Amino acid sequence: LVSIGNICRSPIAEAVFRKLVTDEKIEHKWRTDSAAVSDWNVGRSPDSRALSCLRNHGIETAHKARQVTKEDFQTFDYILCMDESNLRDLNRKSNQVKDCKAKIELLGSYDPQKQLIIEDPYYGNEKDFETVYEQCLRCCKAFLEKPH
Repeated sequence: LVSIGNICRSPIAEAVFRKLVTDEKIEHKWRTDSAAVSDWNVGRSPDSRALSCLRNHGIETAHKARQVTKEDFQTFDYILCMDESNLRDLNRKSNQVKDCKAKIELLGSYDPQKQLIIEDPYYGNEKDFETVYEQCLRCCKAFLEKPH
């Protein structure tokens, strides 16, 4: 799950996905992580508003921001991202990777409510983080329901 800085949207998506697969008792079938296309926040914890939003929904995360690597393209089956600029960056990076096996898609392409883009809430408020959480929950549920 990839966003630009890996401190707002992608850690929320990662934590939501992990909780869903744990609740379904299928966590052994999935390796879940999140990363950034940029190196701005490497090593940082998620934004305090993202952590607070997750806690309000009974979800904890100990994620530290990292940048997407060449190995990610070779080992993950799916790389799901938040917006078109992430998608462009990831497709560009994947073209430089030999034997890229990851399918690169917008997480929002799974949204039953057809909200394709998950907007960055960084410059917004708590309500914007809640919107991201709800979008991630809908998309991750729909993604898990499709056959893989």
